[in-house]
Amino acid sequence: MGYNPDNFWSVSALRHSPFGPTNNCAASRRKGKGHLKINLKHLLKSELFISFLYRFIRAYAWTLRLRVENEKPWLAHLEGGGSVLLCAWHQQFFAAIRHFRTYHRFNPTIMISRSNDGSMIAGVAERTGWHTVRGSSSKGGKTALRDVIASLNRSNLAAHIVDGPRGPSGKVKAGVIRLAHRTGSVIVPFSVSAENGWHFNSWDKFLLPKPFSKVRLTFGPLLRFEPTKDATVFEEQRLRLENIMRPTLIS
Repeated sequence: MGYNPDNFWSVSALRHSPFGPTNNCAASRRKGKGHLKINLKHLLKSELFISFLYRFIRAYAWTLRLRVENEKPWLAHLEGGGSVLLCAWHQQFFAAIRHFRTYHRFNPTIMISRSNDGSMIAGVAERTGWHTVRGSSSKGGKTALRDVIASLNRSNLAAHIVDGPRGPSGKVKAGVIRLAHRTGSVIVPFSVSAENGWHFNSWDKFLLPKPFSKVRLTFGPLLRFEPTKDATVFEEQRLRLENIMRPTLIS
């Protein structure tokens, strides 16, 4: 069975565990599964579990031999008073969690979906020092976009998953361009590659580097997109970013 990132730390990932209900009565099994599902949902959203998950991710990440490339240009821009929007594919965000904790001093912001899995990921992000705004293109997007704009205008640093939360893979959604227009931020794409890793059986082929493997976190150039009301120009900007980022996507 392949991995599925939507189930990475979700109820469905644990649904077939050896601790599932074993009563021979079909009705009791269904009832037992229902209670198990409810209990797991509460457990996986609890402070205790999220704290454990955060510590597990940090411990796992410390086994990776991380190399960071081309970080200085955008940091200099940020420290000089500029605004920066870091962008990546959904496939590659996991291996960046450890290093992104070093940016907590900037009080950065990231948008995370309102799903159950998003609640856990948001809990991890908050413990990493990132302010989270809940919403996505499919639910609560307009409110979340407005809140990210406000946060970005205050702190000058945010991160955005350009194809999240459910793809399609390799397609940059329009929200990142709107954020850049409304805040005057430069967009800095980043990518992650691993010497050895697992890819989940999922829409994005989510990357989980194997323990002790060499991992490279590479930041791209600072990209400026001038605000426009012309739909054709807007689409050209979106495609430009997509074409710059797509070669880093692992197929």
